[in-house]
Order: sequence, then C-alpha cells, then structure tokens
Amino acid sequence: MSASKALIGCWLGLAGLSTLSVLLGGSGSGLLIAAAVMLAALGKAWLITEGFMELRHAPRLWRLLLLGWPLLMAGGVLALLPAQG
Repeated sequence: MSASKALIGCWLGLAGLSTLSVLLGGSGSGLLIAAAVMLAALGKAWLITEGFMELRHAPRLWRLLLLGWPLLMAGGVLALLPAQG
C-alpha cells in the first residue's frame, strides 16, 4: 500500500472515530458510554502513532510509551468517574 493510501485510510479512521465519540457523548452519560468514548480515543491514539507518525517500525519502547500514556489517562478518567447504578 502506498503512503498516501495509508494516510487517507488513517484519516478516514480518525474521522469515523471522532464522529463516533461525538455521537456517544451526546447520547447520555454513564460509565459504559464513557468507556466507549475512551476506547474510541485509544483507537485514535493508535492510528496517530502507527499511521501518521509512522512508528510501526520504531523501537518497541517508543511505541509503548506513546500508547501507554493515553491508556494511563483513560484508566485514570474512568477510575475517577462515580459509579452509577
């Protein structure tokens, strides 16, 4: 696959995940919806690091650091949300 096709695919994925995040965010509140929005954000972080930044062939440490940070932040946000029953 050429670089331009890969970037277009990444862009389409980011646009789709962003649209999904907006739709989920407007559909209500709750832990499950927040988790779905965070999962979409993690997908976007993966697309950015692997696609746009082209780190798929970078050393494993760089990839773990760049993907670990959004994972840590999403976990922190979900841990701070009050449990709704």
